Amino acid sequence: MNVYDFDGTIYPSDCSIGFCIWCMNHHPKLWITFFPKALSYLIRRKTGKMTEASLQRKFFRYLTLIDDFDVQIRRYWDKNEKKIVPWYLAQKRPDDLIISASPTCIIEPIARRLGVNFMASEYDREYGVFLNNMMYAKEKARYIIDKGFPVIENFYSDSLADTPLALCAEKAHLVSNKATTVADWPEMDDATREKVKKKIDTGWNIHLKEDE
Repeated sequence: MNVYDFDGTIYPSDCSIGFCIWCMNHHPKLWITFFPKALSYLIRRKTGKMTEASLQRKFFRYLTLIDDFDVQIRRYWDKNEKKIVPWYLAQKRPDDLIISASPTCIIEPIARRLGVNFMASEYDREYGVFLNNMMYAKEKARYIIDKGFPVIENFYSDSLADTPLALCAEKAHLVSNKATTVADWPEMDDATREKVKKKIDTGWNIHLKEDE
C-alpha cells in the first residue's frame, strides 16, 4: 500500500481554499457575508490573537452556507480533476490511500473518481463542526496504527508535519515545488527535528473543544 497526502502532494494547491473561492465566485453574496469574516480570522491568526485550531473551525463554516453543495463540488472537480499531477497518475494503484486534513466532503468525490481509498477530516456541514480531531500530523499516524499498522511501502507528503506518518512507512518522500518535485524524506538531524516540532506544534492539531 502507498499512502499520499493530498494538498500540495498529488494536487498542486489547497483544495479547501480553492473550493471556497469557487463557491464565492458562484455565490457572489459570500464575498460580502463570508469573505470579510474570513479575512478578519486570518489577520487575528497572523497577529497571534487566534489559534490555528480556531481559524480552521471558523474557516470551514463556509461549507454550511452552500445550499447546492453537491452540484458545486461536482462542478469544481469537473474543472480541477485535471490538476492531479502526472507523476501520481503514472504510478496510481487501486490500494492507494489518500489521507488528508481537508474535509471528507471535499476529498471523497475526487478520491472516488481516482478509484482509491481515502481518509479525511470528518466535518458535519449541517452543524458546521468537526466530528473528530482533524486528520493532521500525529492524527494520521494514529489512524494508521488504529487500523492495525498495515504495511506502507511508500508515503508521500509536502509537509514535515507528516513526519509521524513518514516514520510508519518503509520509504518516505517529500514533495515540493507545487507537487512537481519528489525527493527522499530528510534525515532527522537536530535542525530537521526542530522544524518538525515547530510544524506539529503550531496549534493545527484540532481537538473538540470550544473556541476561546
